[in-house]
Order: sequence, then C-alpha cells, then structure tokens
Amino acid sequence: MFNVLSWLFPKLPFPDQYTVNTQQIPTRNIRCILQYRGSAYHGWQKQPKGTTIQAIVENCLSRILNESIRIKAASRTDAGVHALMQVINFRTTSSLSTEKIWRGLNSLLPKDIAVIYVDDVISEFDAQFSAKKKTYIYLILNTTQRSPFLERYSWQILHNLDIESMKKAGNCLIGQHDFASFMGAGSDVKSTVREIFRLEIKEFSPLIIIEVEANGFLKHMVRNIVGVLIEIGLRKRHWEEIKTILDACDRRMAGINAPAKGLFLKEVKY
Repeated sequence: MFNVLSWLFPKLPFPDQYTVNTQQIPTRNIRCILQYRGSAYHGWQKQPKGTTIQAIVENCLSRILNESIRIKAASRTDAGVHALMQVINFRTTSSLSTEKIWRGLNSLLPKDIAVIYVDDVISEFDAQFSAKKKTYIYLILNTTQRSPFLERYSWQILHNLDIESMKKAGNCLIGQHDFASFMGAGSDVKSTVREIFRLEIKEFSPLIIIEVEANGFLKHMVRNIVGVLIEIGLRKRHWEEIKTILDACDRRMAGINAPAKGLFLKEVKY
C-alpha cells in the first residue's frame, strides 16, 4: 500500500557517524534537513536573477545568527523540482542552540519551505561531497480523470502505459554507465559517468512512481530518463532502444524531458 506519510514525515532523528557534541568547539558545522515545494522558485542554487531556495534559506539563517551564512546542499534541484529530504550544512560561531535555530528558521521561512531537523556535525561533514547515495522519485498520474490535488505534483499521461516494457528498459540503466544521453544542456561536469543502484517502477493505480537511486545525477538526468520511459510505455519506442540511446552519449537520442513538477528529491544517504 502506498503511504505518502512516510515520505512527508521521515523518521527522526538521523543519528550517524557525523553527529558531534560541540560545546568546546568555537566554529560549529550545522546540518539541516529541509523540505520544500519547488513550484515558485528558480531552483535551489542562488543566481543573479530569480528567487531561489538557497538565497532564501541563507538570508533567514544570516538574520537568526547575526552573521553572513553560506550553505552547501546535497543536491542542486532544478526550477520547479521539490524536495522531501534536502540536506544542507553551514558553519557558524554562534552558540544558539539547534532547537532555537530550527524554530527561528521555520518562523521566517515561507510556507512552502520547512526545516524538519537540525543538528551539530563534525567539521569534516559536507552535505554535497559526503553523500553516498541520492534517491529521486517521479510521480505519473495515468488516468483520463483530472485531479486538482495531484496536478501540481505529477505528470498526467492519459493513455494506458505498458509498464512491463518500461521496467525492462529501466533495468538496462542499472549499473555504472556514461549517461551523457540523459544530461541536459549547459552542464560543465568533468565526467558524465554515474552509477544507478536501483530503478523501480511501482504501480498504485492510477499513480505510477518511478524511483531512482544513484551515486549522483547529471542535470535533468532523471527527467530525461522518465521522458524516454514514457515514450516506451506509450509504445512510441521499443524497450530495447534504451541500450542504443545509452551507448550513443548523445542527448538528441533521448527525446522528451519530463516536466519538473513531478520530480522529488526523496532521500540522501551518507
């Protein structure tokens, strides 16, 4: 049975090897877990034009701690993408308790951004580079019936999808590959090789959930994978074409880019 509450209310706290007692440390490294709706924002990363989640959170933290704060994030989600567990860290000399930071942030942040956990971690912890695995989910509403509730958070496909063919294609992407064919334009990464540990397609009719766990993701990678899987599900492509697309290392081979509104950063593992 599909249980959305397990996504919205993950188990707390998050004890791990990074937690530390900082009573004797002058400069603290603080970790926060955020949730947000990305609909109103130009993505996570701060930029000259457009409102971003990073800019808002940094501004609120700077006000609370009375010093300039710069934060690192586990994943730089794109415009319109949501997060159920975005992990950030920042450094501060403030002695304000983590509980007061948590309460202060939630009092200043807009309603579509929330902090669900705050703790002190060791100096070596880095939200981006310490991450071992990241999981994204994509929601597809596969019905002709409109939903005023799910419309903002899913891609509606009116025709019946061939789920078995989609699963066969998805299995071909598991493992370490060059995912250049699934990378959006404008990226300057040094390597396009990534490893997908798990790609699952789950049916909770009329909702279909595509869940992808990997050691990292390229720009638009999940949305481009979903776009190809949908074309396969609609029988516009044969499932074995996914191998040709992957080997081509050419974005033009991969086809459509799924809408951002259906994508969620679900979890980051350290």
